[in-house]
Amino acid sequence: MAIARLPKLRLATATAPKIDVDGSATDRGVQWVLIGEPGVKRHAYAERLSKLLEVPHISMGTLVRQELNPHSSLYKQIANAVNEGKLVPEDVIFALLSKRLEEGYYGGENGFILDGIPRTRIQAEILDQITDIDLVVNFKRTEEQMLKSSESEVLHIGSSKDVGTSWKKNVHVYSEQAKSVEDYYSKQKKLLNFQVSGAPADAWQGLLAALHLQHINALASSQKLTA
Repeated sequence: MAIARLPKLRLATATAPKIDVDGSATDRGVQWVLIGEPGVKRHAYAERLSKLLEVPHISMGTLVRQELNPHSSLYKQIANAVNEGKLVPEDVIFALLSKRLEEGYYGGENGFILDGIPRTRIQAEILDQITDIDLVVNFKRTEEQMLKSSESEVLHIGSSKDVGTSWKKNVHVYSEQAKSVEDYYSKQKKLLNFQVSGAPADAWQGLLAALHLQHINALASSQKLTA
């Protein structure tokens, strides 16, 4: 599959501090990917990071759902995959992502927080053909959190046996795919593992510390107070 590579996103106007993986200044906004185990609420973290760093949050789930209308040229392919319980074809996924990145680039965007992709090593390799990725944040849950999630499903479905079997199967499939993605980015020295634990507020502060963003968060907070 031939995919056009976008030019490196460049900073047009400076309003927020631009940082690199190590916290040093750079000439454009961050281009980060958020991956991780189901149930870690990546979307919420992506939204907060997007606002803090003033770069757009690009959610693959949202991009796909936007095409689920009969007027979309990709509607049939996406609807067929969803109805059959299959993954949306990769050529469709990357066509949507390439279009979104291109629109952002020519619209003056200078970075992004991407979540929902890649889910496989092949997707990670294709993503590298499209754009540069600075950092991949890998959200991990504790065993206690995973057990609580499983127990929650039991309360809704009512069958611990069915949920247990389904949960183990999903975790196994996810683990196999996730390890290949983690290894891919680890070899590039772009992977940051983050253990989600404690209350949401504590987890957010822990994430800021892991990403060396405390100073930017403090600056943003002080600006709100003086606004």
